[in-house]
Amino acid sequence: MFGPLRPVAPVRPLRDDHGPTARALEDLVRAGVPGVTAQVRDRAGVWRSAAGTGDLRAGTPRGTGDHYRVGSITKTFVAAALLRLEADGQLDLDDTVDRWLPGLVRGHGHDGRRITVRQLLNHTSGIRNYTADEDFDREYFRAPGFYEHPYHTVAPGDLVRIALRHPADFPPGTSWNYSNTNYVLAGMIIERITGRPYGETVRDRVIRPLGLSSTTVPGTDPRMPRPGGRAYSKLSADPSATRVHDVTHFSPTLAHAAGEIISTSADLTRFYSALLGGRLLPPEQLAAMTTTVESPRHPGAGYGLGIVSRTTSCGVQLWGHGGGMPGSLSQAVSTRDGRRVLAYNLNGDWTEAAGTIEEAEFCESGS
Repeated sequence: MFGPLRPVAPVRPLRDDHGPTARALEDLVRAGVPGVTAQVRDRAGVWRSAAGTGDLRAGTPRGTGDHYRVGSITKTFVAAALLRLEADGQLDLDDTVDRWLPGLVRGHGHDGRRITVRQLLNHTSGIRNYTADEDFDREYFRAPGFYEHPYHTVAPGDLVRIALRHPADFPPGTSWNYSNTNYVLAGMIIERITGRPYGETVRDRVIRPLGLSSTTVPGTDPRMPRPGGRAYSKLSADPSATRVHDVTHFSPTLAHAAGEIISTSADLTRFYSALLGGRLLPPEQLAAMTTTVESPRHPGAGYGLGIVSRTTSCGVQLWGHGGGMPGSLSQAVSTRDGRRVLAYNLNGDWTEAAGTIEEAEFCESGS
């Protein structure tokens, strides 16, 4: 168990017109998060700041250039890569899953012959979420399971089979439910189309064209690049748990195409700015990506193809995605034109930012 959290480190802004956002970072540290790092990219340039601690043992501060696991923000990258393949005529969003992965999705109400690629990407497939499986959760996200095999490689097909042990959530296209299994399947479809690991396609179609030099698809590599702080988790579903574990290094295969990417706030703001600014996808594919369906559990929010739309309390519509991995909570959001983008990361996974940083930036800070 680590010692008490250290005092809030000084905030290091480049510009002074984002005071409310900087204070929101400090407030999260006071609420118990070890550290927070953030960047804003807008018409005036770049603002970045960090608060709190990056390494609890060494007492070093959180850095503005830290690498971190972005979790489900990976889904926007994967959807963009698939849409670029579609633009090249290599697939159609209304292809069935069975066309590309014949016979894989079957049983307990799941049927890949009735599910389309589009329904995978917007979570209307009805396929059960494998991370909701209690045995999987206990084995990979809780103590002591996490420490029994932190470097164990999990095949994507095995992740799908975990989901298929359970009944489908609903018939395809009749409702909405967030499922990481959808994006594991999307990654497998990319691999079937290209004959290469899906991560290579994401690198070639998204990461390299945009010059995202700090963004990686690690595959089976459990290590984190530098610079970067440590990642911390309580590895417990008990809200009263107090022990904090260092979970910086582990196998990213437990997430595969649903959440394995590592990036920085600088790269994430560049990515969403280019994506929503129309510099990555042709107009037809960007229109498809930003066509949303409603989430019954999230009134006012819409889910497109790997991207979420919601509105702040002051009426600003934001597009982006959030992500969680052991020891890491991240968010990246942008205005629809890509001209103002915010990305941030918490290196502790037990305190949600719950929109406070977005509200501070888009409703209180200057631009």
